[in-house]
Order: sequence, then structure tokens, then C-alpha cells
Amino acid sequence: MSSVNYGSKRRVIGASHYGVGDWLVQRATAIVMAVFTLALILAVIFTSGPLTYASWSGIFAATWMKFLTFATVISICWHAWIGVRNVFMDYIKPVGIRLALQLFAAVWLIGSAGWAAQVLWRL
Repeated sequence: MSSVNYGSKRRVIGASHYGVGDWLVQRATAIVMAVFTLALILAVIFTSGPLTYASWSGIFAATWMKFLTFATVISICWHAWIGVRNVFMDYIKPVGIRLALQLFAAVWLIGSAGWAAQVLWRL
């Protein structure tokens, strides 16, 4: 009597286990971006007079707005990283090219967050 093999044992490798966590992070970062958008719209609506450089500076002068803006920048970077990383993993098959693109994207996003901090707090 011979044994019948009804399939092989498959070993899951790679980043396929990120699914639910990535989904939750994308939703959480989207909420932060929505809160920032709403706060900015309300700040613009309740700003008296024309929108000049001084009024825009006034909107972003408050510490809470700087914090919310920076939290939004971090959220955008994290949100973008998840999306770009997943696209690279799905569509860029050569490992070397995929790694180079992921490295470039990570450096770009970290640099953008650093630049945003510099602009917000005049570092």
C-alpha cells in the first residue's frame, strides 16, 4: 500500500503576516490625517481677514498645531511606507532592485519627516 500525497506542506515566507497590522496602521494614520485636515479647515474658516503669510504663520504658531502637523507628517510617512513597501513586494520580483527601491523610499520618507520638523520648529 503506497501513501498518497494530497498536497505539499507549504512554508509561508516573506511579509505576508503584516496584513491585519498594516490594515490597522493605515486606518489609524488616515484618522490622524482626517483630524488634521478638519482642524486646518476650521482654523482657516475662523481666521479673520485675508489669508496672508502672517495669518498662515499664526495658524501654525500654536504648539498644539505644530504637534498635530508633525503627527500628521509622521502618519503620512508611515502610511506611504506601508503602501510603497507592499507595492514593491508585490510587483518588483528581483530582490536587489526591490531592496534598493525600499531603501530609497525609507531614506526619502525619513528625510521628509526631518525636513518637516526643521520647518515647524526652525531647527
